[in-house]
Amino acid sequence: MNSGTTDFGRRAFVRLAVGSLAAGTLAACAPGVARLASPPASRKALDARAFTAARRYARTRFGNIAYVEQGGGDAALFLHGFPLNGFQWRAVLPQLADVRRCVAPDFLGLGYTEPAAGQSVAPAEQADMLVSFMDTLGIGQADVVANDSGGAVAQLLATRHPDRVRSPLLTNCDTEHECPPAAMAPVIAMSHQRTYVDTWLRPWLEDKALARSSQGLGGMTFCKPGQPTDEALEMYLSPLVAHPDRTHAYALALEENSLAGIGPKLAACPAPVRVVWGMSDTIFSPAGAAYLDRTFAHSRGVHRIAEAKLFFPEEFPDVIAAEARELWSAS
Repeated sequence: MNSGTTDFGRRAFVRLAVGSLAAGTLAACAPGVARLASPPASRKALDARAFTAARRYARTRFGNIAYVEQGGGDAALFLHGFPLNGFQWRAVLPQLADVRRCVAPDFLGLGYTEPAAGQSVAPAEQADMLVSFMDTLGIGQADVVANDSGGAVAQLLATRHPDRVRSPLLTNCDTEHECPPAAMAPVIAMSHQRTYVDTWLRPWLEDKALARSSQGLGGMTFCKPGQPTDEALEMYLSPLVAHPDRTHAYALALEENSLAGIGPKLAACPAPVRVVWGMSDTIFSPAGAAYLDRTFAHSRGVHRIAEAKLFFPEEFPDVIAAEARELWSAS
């Protein structure tokens, strides 16, 4: 990575260290609501080998959608961020498989999904893809848990297809006034030049320590030392480096504000919504959490995690599982 790109990235990812959270507190979604039973302690995170073995493909007109599924009953969709894939939810799915049919797809252009030739990977198309994906799997309605650009898709899904979304649980993600976030500028600029993969992703894949440094994916979007792990970096970055055209197309599809004007539609959304937000995120500001809370008519409030950054669902799976159970109990 050259020094000019590093300086550009450092300026783009300015730390926003704000907010506080009382230790051990998990705010309830609604007073007096009985919680779903806690998961058995034996439900461990899936490692890369198990996750890969569990991967299946759903054939749709958008392409062959890679996904991993655990559990049964009412469905829940888990929507990942960029440049990640469904492996982001490997520690959450086992914790919720006793109460939901947990399904984690890979978006068009990311992970192991195989897009149809010429298929757009824009957020609106991703939302329509999810409807087709749900139809293929026989899912009429689902709870949705989403992070990062997956959160933008979740908002589009909930407003374009409100009958398909039972409840959204949104973590740090795009909002109407921060779509895309300013920190995406260098990624979009490099993607226009078709250099993003070779300038950032390939070096991170080849040098895991660099990927975990302050100039890498780890320092930018994770708060715990040693994250992301070597196997996570392999799972996330290998398909993106192998298919640079798809990767650049996904980044460029985020350049346009896909959520412009969505506010009134969010206000009309009938589903209960819970927001969980990492307050040390340098990509999305804390204002995003406040916006979602006041805009959704049926918001169940915000759980703020002081030290967490963008991809905290991977680092705090217990929080996500507890919040999901609380929200689903109230739905």
